[in-house]
Amino acid sequence: MLAPMGRVLIAVGLGLALLGGLLLLAHRAGLSRLPGDFVLRRSGFAVFLPLGTSLLLSVLLSLILMLLRRR
Repeated sequence: MLAPMGRVLIAVGLGLALLGGLLLLAHRAGLSRLPGDFVLRRSGFAVFLPLGTSLLLSVLLSLILMLLRRR
């Protein structure tokens, strides 16, 4: 009963490590701020609104889930 849960946790951990590596590579490639990402700076605080990044991630995740669903 614990073996399947262990496999799932290992898969999730490896997936998170892979995602972290991809995020680091994207930052080094200059993809950390896409067009459509807004930064509002005022005295004492700053707000980052990643609208372009959110749209891109939404499209990519939708495509991945659509491909996985067809199997």
